[in-house]
Amino acid sequence: MLIQNHQIDLETPTGTMRSYVYHPKDSAETAGKKFPAIILYSEIFQQTSPIRRSAQIMAGHGFIVIVPEVFHELNPIGTVLGYDDAGRDKGNADKIAKYLEAHDSDTQTMINYLRTLDYCSGKIGAMGFCLGGGLAYRAAINPEISATSCFYATDIHSGLTPSKPGNESLARTAEIKGELQMIWGKQDPHIPAEGRALVYKNLVEKAVNFTWHEFNGVHAFMRDEGDRYDAELQLLGYQMAIGLFRRALY
Repeated sequence: MLIQNHQIDLETPTGTMRSYVYHPKDSAETAGKKFPAIILYSEIFQQTSPIRRSAQIMAGHGFIVIVPEVFHELNPIGTVLGYDDAGRDKGNADKIAKYLEAHDSDTQTMINYLRTLDYCSGKIGAMGFCLGGGLAYRAAINPEISATSCFYATDIHSGLTPSKPGNESLARTAEIKGELQMIWGKQDPHIPAEGRALVYKNLVEKAVNFTWHEFNGVHAFMRDEGDRYDAELQLLGYQMAIGLFRRALY
């Protein structure tokens, strides 16, 4: 499916958030059709080339995909951090400077915007990588999110992304009502086995509808730049996410 894209500056309670929207191209084939939407949360580096390609892949399979600048309050509009020490240091500093409550209002702002699109069906999912996996998990708490796919989601187990007391994502897991897909790399030092076990135990105890997938992969195996990239796992990951969203959102 051919796609097109545009960008939109959305006004959130914490400031202007540049967001990038990818969707099936207007054509005779798509005329009159409505498509479900996916909020795609990036790593700490914001919309890098690999994240843009991820959005394009998902849009090409029949979804509207919106990618927010997750740290819009802390950087000039259009900022993309490098996959280097300076970018990693800045992204990690931003991560602990922005509270989950601000991410919550960002999510609601995007949901409200997506529902204004005449080609959106109104069904919305969430997806993310690394920090974005944790933010997708957080988005799943929103009752308007019907399905969520989280890739090597950081900070759920540790609470490193801050929130007000008692408002941690683990503490609010019971509010997840849509289907959840959790995808991990066993060799990921950012989410060790004991961290994954904590998340799993919490999901079971809260009776969340979820599937759990662990692969022999390192952190960021989906990122098609750098020496962590695993093409076989990436293809499998996209197939799993697309399968979930086609079943749950269409």
